[in-house]
Amino acid sequence: MRYELTDLKLFLEISQARSLSIGASALHITASSASYRLKNLEQALGTPLFVRTPRGMDLTPAGEAVQIHAREIFQGIERLHGDVGYFISGLKGHVRVAANSSALNGFATASIGRFLVLNPDVNADIEERQSESIPAAVVAKEVDFGIFAGSTDSSELQLHSYAIDRLMIAVPTGHVLADEAAVKLGAALEFDFVCMSRSSSNFMFLRDMSQRIGKPIRARLHAYGFDAVLALVSAGLGIALVPSSVLTRLPAGVAIIPLAEPWARRELNLAMRVDGRLPSFAVALVKFLLEDPRVARTREDKMKPPDQDLGG
Repeated sequence: MRYELTDLKLFLEISQARSLSIGASALHITASSASYRLKNLEQALGTPLFVRTPRGMDLTPAGEAVQIHAREIFQGIERLHGDVGYFISGLKGHVRVAANSSALNGFATASIGRFLVLNPDVNADIEERQSESIPAAVVAKEVDFGIFAGSTDSSELQLHSYAIDRLMIAVPTGHVLADEAAVKLGAALEFDFVCMSRSSSNFMFLRDMSQRIGKPIRARLHAYGFDAVLALVSAGLGIALVPSSVLTRLPAGVAIIPLAEPWARRELNLAMRVDGRLPSFAVALVKFLLEDPRVARTREDKMKPPDQDLGG
C-alpha cells in the first residue's frame, strides 16, 4: 500500500469541491496528474472513493471514512508544526473558525484580526454559517472551533460562554415605529426590510423566524455587511434586523428598537471538540477571544435580572 500525503491532500480538495479539476487547481497540478494520483490512491486502498454524478463527484461510504482519517492526519501534522514552531520562533499555523453573523460581525472578526497582528505567522479561515449547523461542523472537524447562538446537546463538544448579544430592529428616524419602546417581529414584518445577503446567517434566521410566525419578509433589497444595511435604512429604504453588537457606530437618521421576543437575547457559545487537542496557536486564539475585554463585558448580562432584558 503506497501513496503520498499529496494524494491525501488532493483527495480532500476533490471531496470539498466535488470536482477533480478544482481539486487539481488547488494543488497547482494538471487534471490528468490529479486523475493519476487519485487512481493510485484508490488502487492502494483497494476501493473506489468517489462516484461521478451529474452534480459532481460524491464520496462513496469508503471515501467518507477516508475523509475523516485524512483530516485527522493533516490536523496532526499541523499540530506538530505548530507546537514545534512555537519553540522556534513563536506561534505558527492555520486555524479554521465558523461563526454566525452576530459573532462574526459584532465580536470575533475584530478580535481575530488583533490576534493575527500580534502573531504574524498564524493565518485564519473564518466562515459564516447558521448557528444550527456550527456544532456539527466542529464535530466533523471541518473547523477547529465554532461560535454560535444557543446551545447543543452533543456530548462530543465542550462549550465556553462567549458573549451576550441582542437582536434589534433598525428603522429610519421618521418611521412610524421609531418611537416604540419595543416591537414584536410580527409587527415589524408589516414593513419593507433591508436584508443581509441571502446566504448570510442573519437573513436565514430572519427567514426562519418569519416562517414560524407565518408572515413573509417584504425584502426590498439585500446588502453585504451591516454597515451597508444601516446606511440603506438611514436612506429610508426599509427597516432591518441587526444585532446590538454591530451598533457601535450608528449612522445618523437611524433609530434602534428592542425586539420584544424572548429569542432576541442571544447567548453566544464557543464550541470545541472534547476529544480534539488543538494546536498551541489555536488554543492561544481561543483564549484571546474569550478574554477580549469587550466580549467579556457582555457576559455580565447573564447576571442581570429578567426585567433588565431589553425586549423581554
